Amino acid sequence: MKEQAEAVQRMQDYIQEHLKEAVTLADLSRVSLFSPWHSYRLFRQWTNQTPADYIRRLRLSESALKLRDEQCRIADVAFEYGFGSVDGYQRAFFREFGCNPREYAGNPVPLYLFTPYGVKYREIRKEWNAMENVKNVFIQAIDKPERKVIIKRGVKAADYFPYCEEVGCDVWGLLTSMKSLCGEPVCLWLPEALRRPGTSVYVQGVEVTMDYDGPVPEGFDVIELPAAKYLMFQGEPFEEEDYCAAIEAVQTAIKRYEPSAAGYRWDSENPRIQLEPVGTRGYIELLPVKNL
Repeated sequence: MKEQAEAVQRMQDYIQEHLKEAVTLADLSRVSLFSPWHSYRLFRQWTNQTPADYIRRLRLSESALKLRDEQCRIADVAFEYGFGSVDGYQRAFFREFGCNPREYAGNPVPLYLFTPYGVKYREIRKEWNAMENVKNVFIQAIDKPERKVIIKRGVKAADYFPYCEEVGCDVWGLLTSMKSLCGEPVCLWLPEALRRPGTSVYVQGVEVTMDYDGPVPEGFDVIELPAAKYLMFQGEPFEEEDYCAAIEAVQTAIKRYEPSAAGYRWDSENPRIQLEPVGTRGYIELLPVKNL
């Protein structure tokens, strides 16, 4: 099973690295080290999608972010992401997201973007093994402005995996489609005052300005947070398959840290924040503090 997962992961990695190029089954066979037929079967078995569907959805999602953030012609985006015609791109975009790309570019609304979770990391996600190359955790004080956060509440979840089981992993794709104040979605552990009865302490959301008046997806709530000071704990870069150990290393450092040494005390009135684990930058958590 591990050999199969690693083969599919190599195909996923190849697709991501060559997304704007023609990707053939022969290419995927070469990186998977299996025959074209067996590569196709494994990919479909492990991702529940054909390679063609996977590539199309990933291209459409990345093209949506380009339309959201840049002033560009629809035709240029269509051809950049490998679509043979503007009409074909528009039809595919509408089938995937339910709106026309031109209309979306003029008025970006939240979309459920395709999030290509790596199959290898899903298989190892609960193996909390020691990771010897994580040696340092860097700490930096930062200031967060007054802001709103558009959040999706869970039921009982206290961390990521139970949350995904309660609300579904596609929430992250929707949040990614929304322009964030900090540049990316966030995960929050909410203090009691910000929770609703029967909802989870752990939520995912996107930070926006206080004057945000754009759409709020159905089933989401908006909370307001005051300006606050945070200590950002950032681990060393890690191999993606070691992300569980990277999280554990940072969280262990947090438990051992005494903020009074830097003139702070923990702030229980503001949420603790988790950023997406990205190996190239290290795992990051932000904990709220107040001056002593």
